[in-house]
Amino acid sequence: MEAATAIATEQLESFNPATGERLGAVPVTAPVDVQQVVDEVAKVQPFWAQLTLADRASHLERAAQVILEEAEELDALLVREQGKPRNEAFTMEILPTIDALRWIASAGKEILADEKIRMSQPFLKLKSSVFTYEPLGVIGVISPWNYPWSIPLGEVAMALMAGNGVVLKPASLTPLIGQRIASVFARAGLPDGLVRVIHGPGTGSALVESSVRMVFFTGSVEVGRGVGEACARQLKASVLELGGKDPMIVLPDANLRHAIAGALWAGFANAGQSCSGVERVYVMREVADRFIAGVVAGARGLRVGDPMLWDTEIGPMVSREQYELVGELVDDAVACGASMLCGGPVQGPAGCEAGAYYAPTVLTGVTHEMRIMREEIFGPVLPIVVVESEEEAIALANDSSFGLGASVWTGDLGVARAVFERVRAGVIWVNRHLTVPPEIPFGGVKESGIGRENGVQAISQWTRTKSLFLGW
Repeated sequence: MEAATAIATEQLESFNPATGERLGAVPVTAPVDVQQVVDEVAKVQPFWAQLTLADRASHLERAAQVILEEAEELDALLVREQGKPRNEAFTMEILPTIDALRWIASAGKEILADEKIRMSQPFLKLKSSVFTYEPLGVIGVISPWNYPWSIPLGEVAMALMAGNGVVLKPASLTPLIGQRIASVFARAGLPDGLVRVIHGPGTGSALVESSVRMVFFTGSVEVGRGVGEACARQLKASVLELGGKDPMIVLPDANLRHAIAGALWAGFANAGQSCSGVERVYVMREVADRFIAGVVAGARGLRVGDPMLWDTEIGPMVSREQYELVGELVDDAVACGASMLCGGPVQGPAGCEAGAYYAPTVLTGVTHEMRIMREEIFGPVLPIVVVESEEEAIALANDSSFGLGASVWTGDLGVARAVFERVRAGVIWVNRHLTVPPEIPFGGVKESGIGRENGVQAISQWTRTKSLFLGW
């Protein structure tokens, strides 16, 4: 059976992308019933909002402990439903959410505390003023399939720390993982019904049009633009994380061994299905031959196989549709003159023949006129462009409608700072890529979206400020 999800009668079924095995099903929520779900969460939310910041934080800390206790089971579910290898599921999804919950609980108490306002006008020096952070109410979270655990769980946790209730709409390819997010918070002792999960076609749109006071959407530019427009019409907030086309700039003084390893990791982790993975490489001519040879050798050495095995490094694509899109972009590039040095479609291993496997692929001879350099690949493909100067690399890095992340690889901190100032992206890494700790604000510019996912700004954006001015 081909790996896919399908709607049964009032059920959304989930299938293993490697084997085609049916994993289970969740109830479908009719779009007309979404507002009722929001209303039910709204009845519970005021009780949660009146708890102290310390009380809310203690619940999030308990949620982190629940994840620790269930880590092995959660890891296996991630592998079976999304297809990423076990090591990646543990290190890129499970562990980061434990860290995120603990940081949100700790930092949130300070970030969301009442703040006194000092008056600058002489005649107001003796007056008092303070502002507080009030919860918005009920938040809608619409999450993707590529990081179906860590992305929505962190967003839900920040909304909860700010005193809100949450309605979560997980991706239809990973509904079981989305359901477990609610169960983790329930087991941590949060009020029953404070976090609800909805599934099925049309529920995302219905959630956006409902009375939720904010929508956090992660997904495509086309859908995200519609979400933002719908929220704007209703005068409510939205945060849109809409993917990227991250460039990697390799300068002549870079530690090539380190840069090669970084390209392999950020280009091929999660089978290339990372919104802030490397999708374009610009390498200076002086080191291009050695860099390309190292990346090709490394790509050929990556183990493609059953994601349940601990030594597998590349699992299947999440769906046949995504696999075909990647193949279409690679075929178009080759037809337009690019050279494919390694990779391409491969047969899944024994027991995983149903999986849509695409081996790590390296392309050279690509140009910005090709679709593969303009559109999101979202697959294990690294297009490499040889450039003559730092100026050319920066110009090409900026020649994109996306601006999520970028990285520069150099031994000169001054050069790195100069590149940081000139590359238009929300996050710039130096000598690494695809690392997103909870303390660092994460989000893009241009068509990569608006708003931020982590850091101080992300916690406070789930609230409205309310000022108190004492006139005596």
